[in-house]
Amino acid sequence: MRYGLLGEKLPHSFSKEIHEKLGRYTYELIEVEKEDFASFAEKRDFTAINITIPYKRDIIPYLETISEQAEKIGAVNVAINKGGKLHGYNTDFIGLKMLILRAGFDFSGKTVLILGFGGTSRTAYAVCEDLGAKCIKYVKRKADENVISYADAARDYAEAEYIINTSPAGMYPHTDESPFDGSGVSLADFKNLRGLVDVIYNPLRTKLMNEALLAGIPAVDGLYMLVAQATAAAELFTGEPVADDVTEKIFKDIFLAKQNIVLTGMPGCGKSTVGALLAEKMGRAFYDTDEEFTKKYGTPADYIREKGEAAFRDAESAVIAELCAQTVGAVISTGGGAVLRHENVLALRGNGKIYFIDRDIADIIPTSDRPLSSDREMLEKRYAERFPIYTGTCDVHMENDGTAEALAEKIIADFEG
Repeated sequence: MRYGLLGEKLPHSFSKEIHEKLGRYTYELIEVEKEDFASFAEKRDFTAINITIPYKRDIIPYLETISEQAEKIGAVNVAINKGGKLHGYNTDFIGLKMLILRAGFDFSGKTVLILGFGGTSRTAYAVCEDLGAKCIKYVKRKADENVISYADAARDYAEAEYIINTSPAGMYPHTDESPFDGSGVSLADFKNLRGLVDVIYNPLRTKLMNEALLAGIPAVDGLYMLVAQATAAAELFTGEPVADDVTEKIFKDIFLAKQNIVLTGMPGCGKSTVGALLAEKMGRAFYDTDEEFTKKYGTPADYIREKGEAAFRDAESAVIAELCAQTVGAVISTGGGAVLRHENVLALRGNGKIYFIDRDIADIIPTSDRPLSSDREMLEKRYAERFPIYTGTCDVHMENDGTAEALAEKIIADFEG
């Protein structure tokens, strides 16, 4: 009995974790190079598999049967071996549909733009049709038959209510990318957006998704879709149903396990103390971006005195980008000015939930090792400048008006609630 996920490169897939949480079978990641795919498909050495990029269409000629839905979409993400004959299905459809409905998005009578033109885009088109969308357009860099360009979309469909990103732009490790990069178009060109769906799940929040959320546009990532399509596949694998609450629990468990807790706020507000407590209580790794900076460059204070604040901010951004690119399921305490740069905010939010730790400025003591807030006047000036940035970039605003222990417990309750 062999179950798994077929793909070309799968080092960061969550699928094994999802399927093994069901406890029904052992699940493996099956990496096959393109030149070896035909041999793998002909050999049929598996019981049932999920299929991902780039083989969702390539598998079709090897199937004995294909479900009506998969045939309509033109992509297969599940193949089951029955007596040496392969039967193909598409559970991405139900996964994406469940994600959209769970988000509370109403596509009925609406205009939807689908970014990208691969196998998942066709699934998205079928889901949009099923949910009653009035107008559905594929969008990519260059217009083609049945596809419009980004410039066309901004000019002719600026009133679109929803956007679905099915392109790989922004997927790990290229987390600093967005589908709109270099197109001359941005989310701001679509003034009527009611929601954005990004099917990428690693990182949990892509650059595109964060841009939407920071602009006040509701947005969801693709992790729930991944879990829902996986549990639908498990039903096909075993013939046994999976309850909706099981799907929800697996999603929540994996989401929380992957998500970082990020603490922002003024120097002296208690970030490092509370962060260390959180890490200890939750069994997580703890990182302080000022400490990570010190390991590479010396103390922030010395660096600022020697090279100036601008040079420090450049180096700090590099440290944050490197840390966030490889860190999940941790607690991260940031320097007081980390959120001053938009690229830092996007990096921290990629896999992080940001808590602004707000302590009464009168209770924070200026110290000489903080050259940007070394006296009371400078400290109060920094707080006034940064407060709207702290509140505008956080997910949760937490008052630190008690003990560090009490605040840590409040954050845990919010994070796990």
